[in-house]
Amino acid sequence: MDINDYLLPVDGSDWRALLVDWLPDLPPSFTLWLVNRFGDLFFVLDDGAVLWLDVRSGQLTRLADTREAFAALLDVGDYAEQWLHLSLVDACVEAGLVPAEGQCYGFRQPLELGGSATVGNVEVLGLAVHYALLAELRRRARTAAGPAGSA
Repeated sequence: MDINDYLLPVDGSDWRALLVDWLPDLPPSFTLWLVNRFGDLFFVLDDGAVLWLDVRSGQLTRLADTREAFAALLDVGDYAEQWLHLSLVDACVEAGLVPAEGQCYGFRQPLELGGSATVGNVEVLGLAVHYALLAELRRRARTAAGPAGSA
C-alpha cells in the first residue's frame, strides 16, 4: 500500500481559510500533516502527538504520541481502513471518481442522515464546499441537541 494513494496534497491550499468554521474546536497550535481523500485531517501538536479530525462526526481524537507511532499503527488491525477508508477509496478510483487538486470525496447523503458508505453515495466536491457543508451539519446537530443537560 502506498499511503499517498489515499491522501490529498497538503501544499497549495489555504487550510486556515478552508477550516475557518472548524478552528474554534481545534487546538490553538498545530501543524496540518495529512488529509485523507474524504477530507479528514491529521494534525501534529507541538508535543508531537497526532490528532485526527473526523469531519463527518466532528470528533477530534488523539491517535498517537508521535508521527512514528501513528505510522506503526497503520499496520495494526483495521486502523488504516478506519482512518484512510482504503476499500472505499479503491472502489471510488475503480469507478472513475478521482478528486483533482482542491477537491475531496464527500457523501451525497451524509452518513449521519442515513446515507451509506458506498460508491453510489460518493461524489467529488471542492474542499471549501465540503468543509462548509459538514460544519453546517455539525452546527445544526448541536442546535438540535440543545444545551447539555436539558430534557
